Amino acid sequence: MTLGQFSLSLTVKDLAVSQTFYEKLGFAVMGGDAAHNFLIMKQGDTVIGLFQGMFDHNILTFNPGWDSNGQNVDPFDDVRSIQASLEAQGIEVDVARADPGGEGPAHFILHDPDGNVIMVDQHR
Repeated sequence: MTLGQFSLSLTVKDLAVSQTFYEKLGFAVMGGDAAHNFLIMKQGDTVIGLFQGMFDHNILTFNPGWDSNGQNVDPFDDVRSIQASLEAQGIEVDVARADPGGEGPAHFILHDPDGNVIMVDQHR
């Protein structure tokens, strides 16, 4: 099972202030839309998302089918296959579930044993 590209989705209070801070750390905007309160930033192979007013907590995010530049990789493990594999191992998908009969973009959300939020978010 391959979860896909990892990024950290950060809940921020002020998107512009956070953008400036992370630019000083060497990150550059690679996607997102400030008008919609989110930016995706990259430094080397490290990807972070800045989200204002969208989430209550920071989220460990995995994107099946993408590389660190948001480009498609093939083959990749579909989000529904990953979800089924985790559930078969006794891991509870406890917040949102991908429709097992669906195709294309979907996501699921679960918590690790310490309450950290993990989202597997497939965009293709």
